[in-house]
Amino acid sequence: MTHTSRRGLLAAFAASAASIPLSGAVAAPARAADTAGSAQALAASAGAAPSLSSVTLSPLDASCFTSVTLGASLTATVLPGTVPRTEVTSGGRRVALLTHGARTVVLPGPRRTFTENKRPFVDDFRRTLPDVSLPVADRTYWGTSPGGGSWSTLGPVDTDYSVVPGTGLITLTTDYASRHATLRDDAIADVDVRSVARFDKVPTGDACSYALSFGYQDTHNNYRARLSFTTGGAVQLRVEKEVADTVTQLAPALTLDTDVPAGTDWTIRVLREGSRIRARAWRSASAEPSAWAVDVEDSTFGPGRVGLRALANDGCTNLPVTLAVSRFQVDAGSWETPPSVTHGDWVRVLEKPFDGTWTEDIERTIRGWAGSTAPDVLAYAAMFLGGAPAVTAGTGPAQGRQVLGEAGYGYPDPQGHLYEGADFHEYMGIGWTFDDGGYTGPSGKQVGNLDCSGYTRMVYGYHMGVPMAAGADTSGLRMPRASRHMADHAPGVRVDRTDGTNPPAAALLQPGDLVLFNADSGDDTTATATVDHVGIYLGEDAAGKRRFLSSRKTVNGPTMADLGGASLLDGTGTYARTLHTVHRV
Repeated sequence: MTHTSRRGLLAAFAASAASIPLSGAVAAPARAADTAGSAQALAASAGAAPSLSSVTLSPLDASCFTSVTLGASLTATVLPGTVPRTEVTSGGRRVALLTHGARTVVLPGPRRTFTENKRPFVDDFRRTLPDVSLPVADRTYWGTSPGGGSWSTLGPVDTDYSVVPGTGLITLTTDYASRHATLRDDAIADVDVRSVARFDKVPTGDACSYALSFGYQDTHNNYRARLSFTTGGAVQLRVEKEVADTVTQLAPALTLDTDVPAGTDWTIRVLREGSRIRARAWRSASAEPSAWAVDVEDSTFGPGRVGLRALANDGCTNLPVTLAVSRFQVDAGSWETPPSVTHGDWVRVLEKPFDGTWTEDIERTIRGWAGSTAPDVLAYAAMFLGGAPAVTAGTGPAQGRQVLGEAGYGYPDPQGHLYEGADFHEYMGIGWTFDDGGYTGPSGKQVGNLDCSGYTRMVYGYHMGVPMAAGADTSGLRMPRASRHMADHAPGVRVDRTDGTNPPAAALLQPGDLVLFNADSGDDTTATATVDHVGIYLGEDAAGKRRFLSSRKTVNGPTMADLGGASLLDGTGTYARTLHTVHRV
């Protein structure tokens, strides 16, 4: 990542054309005054690569601000409801919505579109699986790819799959029985994907092959770029599709090399853009060829998974033969329908909770915010999604440290599971003295990472200035460290909570609210169940579903997308079913 200075960012924004995702100075009293105060939140990839995440505005001409131009007088009206709120209007138009007891304020502004696309990732298999300490029914054989999703492994015997540090293994114990390892992400359309693998033997009797799968629907329907390793040591590239078990070659087979010894790494790369499929393969120790070996058109399959296939042909006589995969890498990918949220709500934070009294000071604050495109709660939340550029603090306690930019979730344990525990200051690589006087030191292993509550604290605490505690805190004045304590003791107002049977209706939900879940702690979804996950509500997506942002293990960082579980409060997904509490800071 490139570290960008405040001055450099401002120069870049000044040179930008019509669509500037985020601009303006950071509003006091947020600690974000230490950081680059205006930013293009998320960059789009250049060239043929699909865009990553983005926050975009229409061109910021005078028309953008017409709807929020304030008149000479403002009217403050207390709205009915179980959560007291004050609506501020000008000329009959709402210009602010304040909640009694909370600091967050929702204001109208230029419409923004928040979008997330598949982030690049690399799985280099730095783990040991299966975990033999677990019951057989609970074991996974390839585990989870950091940022790419969890692996599904299909074949005659589960134990044909395993992982040792640095290598995913597929052992061919029976001839003509395919082994398929695919990532559970069914909606990948365009993709630039590659793998590196080797066989431990030159086959005898008949060939063995390994393939890079894409557009994968199931074991009977998929595309693949396949390397066939013959008994004479030749390596041949075939690009083919399998439709209802019938295989069709999309291009003539190409012999790439001869007399290839066992244990030679080969790389396969596929670039799929719409119906165009390009593929090449080469000895990994050599330079990647500049030309594509195969360039064809085919539209049989739409979006699907990516993954690997291994096969010993009928007649292979020196089984078992083992395929060792050392790298699986997606350099660019796009979902068929990336999640997208568009609205004109901007979420700002007052210096102190609104007590229900409309004052001249608060009016001045609201007028100062009208039409501002300075980063708000939602902008800062989006600045940690995939593709967000690195930004360093120019002043303050984090001077010279990265305070914005794509974040991971945590570092892996020996089985590849990501550890919780990455707080906001650990992302920055510094220690922190908290508002309750507690001190927590840095963690070298968690630099660049944010767990779910650390992500929430980074946005609301570090960037928006809400006081934070070092750990648990029951005062209601400081943001606790853990989501389970936020549910009861975060500063602000409880908007809704489960009745012990059903998730809350959350009828008064608004952008910026904390949404807290009893998602995976193993206990019942009851009023007293343990909250174990927290996110920030973003708004309704293009399908009219309520979508939130949170940092998650499967995605390896903050997301508004659906990999490893839909980021939705509607429907039957994990988070819709386990919503526990809605809280307004």
